[in-house]
Amino acid sequence: MPGLWMGGHEFRGHTGQLEFAVVRDEFDLVQTLLRLPGHGPDPGVEHHVWAIPDGPLDGTQLTGVMRLAQAAGEALDEGRKVLVRCYHGYNRSGLVVAHTLVRRGHSTEEAIRLIRSRRSPWALHNELFVDYLRAGLSTARLLEELAE
Repeated sequence: MPGLWMGGHEFRGHTGQLEFAVVRDEFDLVQTLLRLPGHGPDPGVEHHVWAIPDGPLDGTQLTGVMRLAQAAGEALDEGRKVLVRCYHGYNRSGLVVAHTLVRRGHSTEEAIRLIRSRRSPWALHNELFVDYLRAGLSTARLLEELAE
């Protein structure tokens, strides 16, 4: 989707070595699901931080994911560039990006397929997150709250 990126805090550079992905002012909105000091963004860039595990999420955490997806969609509607990032850029960021795509009219399966084809076949390999998406995050949130 134009204007929407997902990524992580590290990447393999041209030498094959791991390098830090530091965000400066390339994006108008940065959403961070695992915050590491020194990775940006620059002051003045809108930055939403919602730390969640790469595992089971409770109702509050799922609500935060839904709010991030809503904010990402609103920023895209305004023509802004959005980055959603977690540590490796596969699961947590994939959950937010997939929900953003579903909110924008894609089916869940289309969203998952698009993410895996454009980001990596390894994206959304956390089957629990895929289950959340297939159930619908609102439904998953209600089920998690009932289980508490």
